Amino acid sequence: MSDSGTVRILGVAGSLRQGSFNRALLRLAQEMAPAGMTIESFDIAPIQPYNEDVRQQGFPKPVEDLRARIKAADGLLIVTPEYNYSIPGVLKNAIDWASRPPEQPFDGKPIGIMGASAGALGGARSQYHLRQCFIFLNGLVMNRPEVMIPAAQTKFDANGKISDQATLDFINAHLTALKAWVLRMR
Repeated sequence: MSDSGTVRILGVAGSLRQGSFNRALLRLAQEMAPAGMTIESFDIAPIQPYNEDVRQQGFPKPVEDLRARIKAADGLLIVTPEYNYSIPGVLKNAIDWASRPPEQPFDGKPIGIMGASAGALGGARSQYHLRQCFIFLNGLVMNRPEVMIPAAQTKFDANGKISDQATLDFINAHLTALKAWVLRMR
């Protein structure tokens, strides 16, 4: 936890598209963060495809930055869509880069996961696959409350805002629980 007593969360969107529902959800989470919590976002777009030959020469600058920001954060919030029943390749790529030794930064890090999808399950399968990745990495994924927003095109307006109170309540409950999870894991 930062010296100020504020819980600092690093947010990552699993979609590169600026107008994606999941980027909008991350921005909304930043606005809705409970008192005593801040959420800073990290853009994974500049991270090149993983290549061990490149890594042996040293981590590329965007990867060094991601690793440092994960390490400095009290917890993570990953907001991701589902692609082909799984994790978007760009998100998995960023995790693969960040997790390379030495001192992979996910070890013991509290993590919250949310997602939005045009489909009926709200990205459930991607969230379950993401959880599997963090088992190996010893990331401490919060189990509930889960936020899987189905039919996202009916929940978000053209400005990326949500007016559906039940959905806002789920997001609020998740963020409140994530703050408590981070404090509990410290």
